[in-house]
Amino acid sequence: MKILLGLKGSSQRAQIDDRLQHHPDVYEFYTDASDFTPNGYQHLYEAVQYVQSRGVSRIVLHHPMKFGATHAEIVAPEKQFPELYRFVEETTMQLIDLAKDLDVQCLIHGAYAQETTKYIDCYPNLVAAQQAAFDRLDRFAKAGGSHIMFENSIAPVFAYGDPAMEDEILSHHYRLAFDTSHCFIWLHGNNQGLQKSLRHLKDQIVHYHLVDSMGQTHDSLPLGTGKIDWRGVLPCLNPDATSIYEINLSNQEDCQEQLQSHAYLTRLAQALD
Repeated sequence: MKILLGLKGSSQRAQIDDRLQHHPDVYEFYTDASDFTPNGYQHLYEAVQYVQSRGVSRIVLHHPMKFGATHAEIVAPEKQFPELYRFVEETTMQLIDLAKDLDVQCLIHGAYAQETTKYIDCYPNLVAAQQAAFDRLDRFAKAGGSHIMFENSIAPVFAYGDPAMEDEILSHHYRLAFDTSHCFIWLHGNNQGLQKSLRHLKDQIVHYHLVDSMGQTHDSLPLGTGKIDWRGVLPCLNPDATSIYEINLSNQEDCQEQLQSHAYLTRLAQALD
């Protein structure tokens, strides 16, 4: 199978040019709150056009992870957290507009982890919190159409690895992004469970974050340095989906760890063919 070279970086030209010299098949933009000021949004828009002008057509815009000191949680209720709710609302709609204008993709997190319990506690129970999240994702999915996808978390609001939760997610017909490390951590390092989840969701997965992990915490390791069984993962991937290596970098202007992960996976795929 062909392994795509998917690289991630910000909208800063130094990071983009570092990635583009390697001729990636996919570029995923990391965004933050500064990209959604009037000037920042214009800069992001032009950065996407620049990447497209260099021959990269498969582009994903990752919704900002943070609002101030807190994560941009879908499940945070409007009544108790109006500013956070409004930030998620407005930035998601801006990303959808940009994605439609330039025919690219935007990625929204179904949840994160650190503060999720605090927000879940605002609801009568976990089921009510999950339903609130699905209601919001349903609305975003309708607005984004074929330009939006939702990523799994390490939190009970939107996690892959539980077959019942996956059945509920599938019933909404979402376009899915699958982070391998998030599922592996949710399953406490269970490779069989990870492969089962990949197979179960395969037909609705449109994008992967390929990243290794020891299965305990959010460690974002290069492929081959954690405990994920990549030999077992490869046959479970949807060949029509895009992918990037979401690896912690020692230098944000040098994507060596992403390239090393690609070399590892390419060698493994060649050995399996």
